[in-house]
Amino acid sequence: MRIWAVANQKGGVGKTTTVVALGGLLAEQGKRVLMVDLDPHGSLTSWFGYDPDSLSHSVFDLFQHQGKVPDGLPAQLITDTSSDNLSLLPASTALATLERKMVGVEGMGLIISRSLAQLWDDFDYVLLDNTPSLGVLMVNALAAAQHLIIPVQTEFLAIKGLERMLHTLQMIMRSQKNNLSYTIVPTLFDRRTQASVKSLNQLRKSHQDTLWRFAIPVDTRFRDASQAGLTPSAYDPDTHGVRAYARLLKDLPELISARTERRDG
Repeated sequence: MRIWAVANQKGGVGKTTTVVALGGLLAEQGKRVLMVDLDPHGSLTSWFGYDPDSLSHSVFDLFQHQGKVPDGLPAQLITDTSSDNLSLLPASTALATLERKMVGVEGMGLIISRSLAQLWDDFDYVLLDNTPSLGVLMVNALAAAQHLIIPVQTEFLAIKGLERMLHTLQMIMRSQKNNLSYTIVPTLFDRRTQASVKSLNQLRKSHQDTLWRFAIPVDTRFRDASQAGLTPSAYDPDTHGVRAYARLLKDLPELISARTERRDG
């Protein structure tokens, strides 16, 4: 099982779209893929037609057992999506109460790791979609992940947000003694605007060693795919955005290998 977390402390940078796009492409390759929604807003859950406000069972259930995960519970919470080979562990808005309820409970940062350990032979890939805030959910995702994908919108404020995310990552890695590799992915790129081009160039100068060399373009078909409850590649496989995500997926193994070698060297 390969576990990738998709995270950024700034909202609206394409985290959920990245999870669904990569998950859909992997599923089309015949990989068994599980997407985990760790955001109380439940955008990933809503994408596939589930209502985070009314779900009776969700990833929230995993956190209700004093830091332990009952045998068989993670599998019971998994739902189907519109795509073969692509499954979802949905979110509910109750996740927003975790910080208050879990104060002082030991082991709460490893719930997702322990849950995925039970599903190890059931899936080839797990993609974790994260809340944009630092807390127990992001700590869980970074503890479970083998690699982190950080989508960054190509605009000035998003780049400032990237610095906060990298600071948070370093802080969590020190506390967990886990040197997690990561790839920064420029998103929502519009080559027609000077601001977008300048932002991409700034990313290339400042984060050359950890930046994917291409960018995910603005693509209105992503919104159409979400409204249809389909992955972008299932909705329209020939858009610029889908082709960009396919290139990213092709490049990720090499990127991960390079980051890991640099980290361990």
